[in-house]
Amino acid sequence: MKSPSAERRRFPRIRLQVPMFMRGRNSNGEGFLDLMKTLDISAAGAFLAAERAVGADEIISLTVPSPQLTASGLVPSSTPPIRARVRHTRTAGDLNLLGVEFLKPLD
Repeated sequence: MKSPSAERRRFPRIRLQVPMFMRGRNSNGEGFLDLMKTLDISAAGAFLAAERAVGADEIISLTVPSPQLTASGLVPSSTPPIRARVRHTRTAGDLNLLGVEFLKPLD
């Protein structure tokens, strides 16, 4: 059994389902772009549900889809991709559940 300190995280998790694009490379080195969603997220990582299986230690990029807004200077025109390393995976029915750690924590 894990001690309570082993369950502590650097940042609290938020149960939030957000659609995201996942970009990466398959085992043949071919690029892919898939739509998936978060199940929970923190400043340091996320738990994702995806149709595609991705291996542990793979680097992926995550982007939140957003409509094109007129430039006003108040709203950024786009959000840069979030790069993440897949730390663990498991299947749940026809979905792949991925635990990812962001290469740079969100601020």
